[in-house]
Amino acid sequence: MTAIRDLTEADLPWMAEVERELFGASAWSRDLITEDFRYGLTRYRGLEVDGALAGYAVYGFDGDAFHLMNLAVVSAMRGRGLGRALVEDFMAEARRLGAPDAWLEVAVTNQVALALYRSYGFEDVRVRRKYYQPEGVDALVMRAQLTGYRPAQA
Repeated sequence: MTAIRDLTEADLPWMAEVERELFGASAWSRDLITEDFRYGLTRYRGLEVDGALAGYAVYGFDGDAFHLMNLAVVSAMRGRGLGRALVEDFMAEARRLGAPDAWLEVAVTNQVALALYRSYGFEDVRVRRKYYQPEGVDALVMRAQLTGYRPAQA
């Protein structure tokens, strides 16, 4: 059985380890994860399979756009629709908050993620050259229109 829940500070060492395993030198550090989590402006969500964490997503809303900052599924659990479940959670929260747009960056080399995001209506916006460091991999900035622009009420 799968469930998505808010991560707790106790989950952050697990997340940092998954980051290192999956993203190598460009992984978020444990210190960065902990500092960002404690700052409280982003939401950390964990996906559990039979009670064990198997993936996570980090996202936030600045009032204009909803931004998916990080998403990962542990290697042994890939290909089971868990990434899709995390994107569903992200998109549902964006719509619930009335975000006009959803944004993300993804490595141009990550074909699986690109296909997943495109299946949710994300479109290519631009390339950020050498975004992922120290490897120097380009990122594709993607956007999905949700509600569109609405002028502020006077």
